[in-house]
Amino acid sequence: MESMDYYEILQIRRDASSAEIKKAYRKLAIQYHPDKNPGDKEAEEKFKHINEAYEVLSNDEKRQIYDRYGKEGLERQGAGFHASSMDDIMDIFNSMFGGGFGGFGAQRSASPSARYPLDFEVELRLAFDEAIFGVKKELTVSYKVPCDACSGTGAEKGQMQTCPTCGGQGQVVMRQGFMTFAQECPKCHGVGQIASKACHTCAGRGWQTREETIELEIPAGVDTGNRLRVQGRGNEDLHGRRGDLYVTFFVEEDEHFVREGNDIYIEVPVFFTQCVLGETITIPSLRGELELNLKPGTRDREQFVFNGEGVADVHTGRKGRLIAQVKMILPKKLTHDQKELLTKLQEAFGIESRPHQGVFESTFKRVKKWFERISGEEKE
Repeated sequence: MESMDYYEILQIRRDASSAEIKKAYRKLAIQYHPDKNPGDKEAEEKFKHINEAYEVLSNDEKRQIYDRYGKEGLERQGAGFHASSMDDIMDIFNSMFGGGFGGFGAQRSASPSARYPLDFEVELRLAFDEAIFGVKKELTVSYKVPCDACSGTGAEKGQMQTCPTCGGQGQVVMRQGFMTFAQECPKCHGVGQIASKACHTCAGRGWQTREETIELEIPAGVDTGNRLRVQGRGNEDLHGRRGDLYVTFFVEEDEHFVREGNDIYIEVPVFFTQCVLGETITIPSLRGELELNLKPGTRDREQFVFNGEGVADVHTGRKGRLIAQVKMILPKKLTHDQKELLTKLQEAFGIESRPHQGVFESTFKRVKKWFERISGEEKE
């Protein structure tokens, strides 16, 4: 790591923009943060270098010096941490490792003392056709509300005491190498106080759950991984305000149709004689039937495209394609009569029925000459 330059440490190009630098720093800082790698000295060392690289490259003046003269140039200039760059790093750390780490980027809490985010996510399985054409669904969810007995504090009768870990500050100061930064107290979760005695109603959690059934209008064209935001159906805070519910879809596969984005693929089994002679056949589509015109000489795995027969885009409504791919089927067994017919057919095609002979004729001659040359050399 010592031999790598700052651009290599952050895994970015030398002409990276400030936004790209910050994005790369966020990603790597999360990956190698000591809290996520306890006891890992290598991760701790990488984390130190990542912060050092960001401190330099996020500062225009330091970056110019570094680009021209390298680390030695920075040392000669006596460049240290500037308040602006440290503030920037702290802003990023607060956003990454604050109360909402691991959740939604816009996740909200009811108040600084909230014990849970207001937004939450659930997964909903959809049948293949439900995702293609849209559907109305009833979804029963459990959401959190503050415990009435302790007013959401988690303490019996609401009686609290100062947190011994942070002394009521809600934050603890941590040091990583040459950096010092504040982090949310792991004991009181930033509140600064803890329960004198756990509430017996909610077991000290500060919340209870309620159930409700929601009717969802799911648009046509959703796919696995798509999310639907349902406003005002999330968890509830002390003031009765509710966050948002995010519904993430998982779409089941179909027996014959295969979806790729807004395109639909279907494999069409075709007997080899149909491929040779050509034929018009009927195949299923998402909305009925289509005629597939097999021309004489159709190849195995050949594809036929039907525009506008795919899935409707969930945003624009524009439909994708249906792509039919031929799967040539050969007979597994032949009767005596069938063998005779095929033999006569092969003979009728003459040399055309044995294409390998024409292709390899010159190759056979060349190989024969090679062996004649080798044999002659060995005799000498």
